[in-house]
Amino acid sequence: MDDEVLLGLARAVVGVSTRAAARLGEVSVVQLRALTVLRARSGASLADLASGVGGSISTTSRLVDRLVAAGWVERRPSPASRRSVSLRLSAAGEELLDRYDALRLTELRAAVAALPDDRREPVLAALGEFAGAVSGTPSRREVPEEGGDPACWLARVCPACGRMADEDPPTRCPACGERLESA
Repeated sequence: MDDEVLLGLARAVVGVSTRAAARLGEVSVVQLRALTVLRARSGASLADLASGVGGSISTTSRLVDRLVAAGWVERRPSPASRRSVSLRLSAAGEELLDRYDALRLTELRAAVAALPDDRREPVLAALGEFAGAVSGTPSRREVPEEGGDPACWLARVCPACGRMADEDPPTRCPACGERLESA
């Protein structure tokens, strides 16, 4: 395994994200990470968000206070317990993440465009597989073009967030925790 290649990729991706965050100017990389987790886990509890960002509950609570004050996150009573809250992106939070994604995609697309024409598709396919391995989700580019995903996998698609569960129902969505039932 070529550690220098892997470290170079990690540095490049962090650089793209950091430059995009700096262009937004109003938000930190840590805040963007929290917003990204909430986009994937809408309705998350404070503990869920803390787990998603890799922080303690007290630190994440202060982070949420800042996100709410900025208007990017909404706190709502949890449907599961009156003693906890449910966290969701506000419309302003969604718009901020859309701008962040657009900035990152602009830089990443330019890098892909700089590759020789005959290398673009294989590089994108390899990056898709790598991203799937890192996140634990299959790459869309891994699906054979002649048939697509088997229809039996449709039961694994979460109706709340669109992510595919790791196993057949009954189970819970790994992204948002929504209960998936057998058809």
